[in-house]
Amino acid sequence: MTQKEALEIMKSGHNVFLTGRPGSGKTYLLNKFIQFLRQKNIPTGVTASTGIAATYLNGMTIHSWCGMGVLSQLDDEKLKKILRKKNLQTRLRKSRVLIIDEVSMLSARHLDVASEIVRSFRQSWEPFGGMQVVLCGDFFQLPPVGNKNDRKTCLFAYHSSAWPGLKFKICYLAEQHRQTDREYLFALEAIRTNSVDETVRALLQRRIGASLRTGPHTKFGVGAGQSRSFRVRPEYTKLYTHNVDVDAINARELQKLPGKERVFHRSSSGPMALVEMLHRSCLAPEALALKKGAFVMFVRNNLEQGFVNGTLGIVEKFDDDGFPVVETKTGRRIKVFPEKWRIEEDDEVKAEIRQLPLRLAWAITVHKSQGMTIDACEIDLRKSFEPGMGYVALSRTSSLEGIRLVGFNDIALRVNEEALKMDKRFQESSRRIAAEFLLLGRKN
Repeated sequence: MTQKEALEIMKSGHNVFLTGRPGSGKTYLLNKFIQFLRQKNIPTGVTASTGIAATYLNGMTIHSWCGMGVLSQLDDEKLKKILRKKNLQTRLRKSRVLIIDEVSMLSARHLDVASEIVRSFRQSWEPFGGMQVVLCGDFFQLPPVGNKNDRKTCLFAYHSSAWPGLKFKICYLAEQHRQTDREYLFALEAIRTNSVDETVRALLQRRIGASLRTGPHTKFGVGAGQSRSFRVRPEYTKLYTHNVDVDAINARELQKLPGKERVFHRSSSGPMALVEMLHRSCLAPEALALKKGAFVMFVRNNLEQGFVNGTLGIVEKFDDDGFPVVETKTGRRIKVFPEKWRIEEDDEVKAEIRQLPLRLAWAITVHKSQGMTIDACEIDLRKSFEPGMGYVALSRTSSLEGIRLVGFNDIALRVNEEALKMDKRFQESSRRIAAEFLLLGRKN
């Protein structure tokens, strides 16, 4: 299906699942649809499963939008508390369209919880209270990271109870706008269809230890008439499969910087069991070491302060109180103060931790890279443990010249078999829907 056809189907008011290969222009098309809705003054919830993905739409996470936060179970008491929030009442009752990007990272359980909250606000039995729902994503991406004791938190969104009732029109984009290298496209397609052969292996082997095609370093905050020196963003991003490797690389890069290291420690209050629960959900490290010039990523949404989970920047300096001032790639300077992660019950804080909402970002995990387009990257897939990891990492750039491989294992060259079967169904459904709309257009 073409972008033009998919846009017309979304404009017609149908619930849509928008999918396709990386680089097919899914997020670009969502932005076109959002622009259309705003021109028509149609109240719209613009969301994504992660903060990084939400930045590409100028939206928020679905968890924040509907008020579910970190909840994966919804009992009557929790629902009553959410329903008392006036800002949510206005938002969820007024919205006529809901968009969720990167839905592959949203579990079946969380899609159901979001739907139940919206239904309750709108007092409707229909999924999401009858509003138009547009989901976007590619289920060849990595599955949700959930609780093994609650299987639905580990399943893709199409396993949710809400999915069948939404009766999605499947729009599978067939165009390619990111990758232009034919050999690269051939390799990605082979991985996507679980048909890697020796030709593909040889192609990837050539990128082990290869030189990277990189553009000029990205300078932060450069503007007309400015003369002071600026730190530059690293030439390329390092993608690794495990947090332990990412942490080691970031610590090593930090040590290379001159100047005094400042360490910021988490503080906490409340029962140990609840505090431990907060520690597991908080992306900010327990001890955060920073220096002037450190490359960092925000790990919390704070729209008032001008950052979301995934915003990148460089520590420009420390203020008089010792807190870092981060310059983002847009040139904005943000004084970063500790944020609070809380567990509340009946408007009472039961447990709390405080830390700067930052982590070092010379290296990031493959999981964190989902939804990103990266100019050049070094990728280590030797410890891949989940089918789809290699596909996610390798599809971040536009050509093989933008990749230097450290190595890869067999798992890195496979995708989830269930995702492969579902993808074939999605393609068949999309072809049928495109033919139906073409026929309808001719009749009109």
